[in-house]
Amino acid sequence: MPLHTPGPAQITVTEAHHRAQAGEAVLLDVREADEYAAGHAPGVTWQPLIAVAAAADLPAAAQGCPVLAICRSGNRSQKAAELLAARGVEVSNVSGGMRAWAAAGLPVHDNAGNDGQVI
Repeated sequence: MPLHTPGPAQITVTEAHHRAQAGEAVLLDVREADEYAAGHAPGVTWQPLIAVAAAADLPAAAQGCPVLAICRSGNRSQKAAELLAARGVEVSNVSGGMRAWAAAGLPVHDNAGNDGQVI
């Protein structure tokens, strides 16, 4: 029987916010461009899941750093985290995604820097 290898670690939105703010990890938003533009975490780095799945290089800000993958609800970021972990990236999935982030009262900005919304 093959051994089960656990997937990437899960992290709460509060812990992800603290780690990103402290510079301990890079928050990587893997949603589509329209979702990202409508509302994202301040200081987040963006790369859509399709680019992660195509094994594109990570954005410069995320290279060589621990990565915290985030999407709307946590499903796409889980897939991104699995793909990145398979490439040797130190990565965690942000449980609940941007929906949980907004529900926790954490900041959400649009591309213009105004209050954003999670779509």
